[in-house]
Parts: sequence; structure tokens; C-alpha cells
Amino acid sequence: MIKVDCRLYAALRRYAPDYGLGEAMELELPDGTTLAELYALLKVPPDEVKRAFVNGISKSPGHAISDGDRVALFPPIAGG
Repeated sequence: MIKVDCRLYAALRRYAPDYGLGEAMELELPDGTTLAELYALLKVPPDEVKRAFVNGISKSPGHAISDGDRVALFPPIAGG
């Protein structure tokens, strides 16, 4: 098992209503869990995730998460 910190931003926060603004969820996941599998675990539809950052670097849904990673998920955001 691995432990990761995950934060959901903007409209994705509705999938983690028990967490405060910017508060991380500490999750324990099986080794080899991908970002896509994390979306499913959190019940976040994949089409609602525009960017996933792992340790500050943009990653694709097939990226395997490692122990101690910091994951941040963002929806499409308009504006500039």
C-alpha cells in the first residue's frame, strides 16, 4: 500500500465535501494505482479533470502514483 496526499480544486471540490478549501485528503492506495483509478475511487468523472499534477508536474491518467506523492486535480477553468 502507498500513502498519497490529494487535493481537489474548484468545481471538483464537490467530490470531497468533508474537506476544507485546499485541504489534502490523505489516501492509502494499492501499489501501482494510476490517476485514472484514483478518479474512479473518488467518483470524479474523468472528463471533469482537465489537469492532474503529481508533485507539481502535469501527468496523464495512466500515470502510476507512488508512495508520498502529492496529487492535485483541476477541472477546466475559464478566464485568465
